[in-house]
Amino acid sequence: MAELLPATAVVTGAGGFLGRRITELLCARGEAVRALVRQPQPDLEALGATTITLDIRDASAVRLALRDANVVFHLAAKTGPWGFPEEFRSVNVTGTRNVLDAARAGGVRRLVYTSTPSVVGYARDVENGGPDLPYAAVHESAYSESKAEAERLVLAASDAGLKTVAVRPHLVIGPGDRRMMPLVVRRAAAGRLRIIGDGRNRVDLTDVDNAAWAHLDAADALQAPDAACAGRAYFISNGEPVLLWEWLNRVLAALGVPPVTRSLPLRTARLAAATVERVWGAFGLDCEPPITRFLAGALGRSHWYDLAPAQRDLGYHVRVSMEQATRRTLAWLADGLRPVAETLGRVR
Repeated sequence: MAELLPATAVVTGAGGFLGRRITELLCARGEAVRALVRQPQPDLEALGATTITLDIRDASAVRLALRDANVVFHLAAKTGPWGFPEEFRSVNVTGTRNVLDAARAGGVRRLVYTSTPSVVGYARDVENGGPDLPYAAVHESAYSESKAEAERLVLAASDAGLKTVAVRPHLVIGPGDRRMMPLVVRRAAAGRLRIIGDGRNRVDLTDVDNAAWAHLDAADALQAPDAACAGRAYFISNGEPVLLWEWLNRVLAALGVPPVTRSLPLRTARLAAATVERVWGAFGLDCEPPITRFLAGALGRSHWYDLAPAQRDLGYHVRVSMEQATRRTLAWLADGLRPVAETLGRVR
């Protein structure tokens, strides 16, 4: 690795949806940023960031990349509702341990970890859930299990030398999303999406700008000598929970895609998912199955969270309202999914 320029901030997973936006905000406010990515990202270089291509599981490469930085935003992770557990652990747990070790060795004083509300699970409805929610007793996905273990490592590592905090943004949407919402819309357009449960479950969503600013807010809050957030985790969202299926159908209608009307009881969906998981597991399949218990819970139960702790300890506040977030998401999806809508129009 070539000699590195001084950096005020390092962003792991800077090529991802949220990581890219955090990098943009840091560069815009004049930070010297090292952006750690899996593949070259010329557009991040154009912003002024120094990009470093590495695998987060390579401890020696991570140690070099974090040297002499002031703050680390650790977003790099393997995501998804299905996959081999050892792969999730190698990236999400071992990779996080590498980042923590490198931060200490490199003199980093602050670390912001991107976690997920799924660490507390979707086993039951969560309404205005707060920081007292325990980790799930049993995780229904290797992703959430590995993220919970990594979050524990991060929070336990917090001390006077290296202050850490975990932020848990919920269902991030907005410009730049190339996975979650495009996949949902394409499945709906293909007639492969079903309402899980009674369709009245309420969930939090988070505009990508709000999620990104929450990370910067957390990093700034950690600078205080007696930072209340050090060693703690915080739920982040837009603070305006929506009826999930009503909101999704509003988005679909605006895109010219027929609404989702067919439904499955949550219990039926979970039983079907358990069967599917057994088949996928028996054949060692790594491809994503049509339904999992984790997804059934995420789509069929209410899960929204209390923002008061993040507002109090991080100084977090919502910059983009839910109405604005929906408009921004629609504008982003419209261009990318216009061919789908045009095809449906020809069929009808």
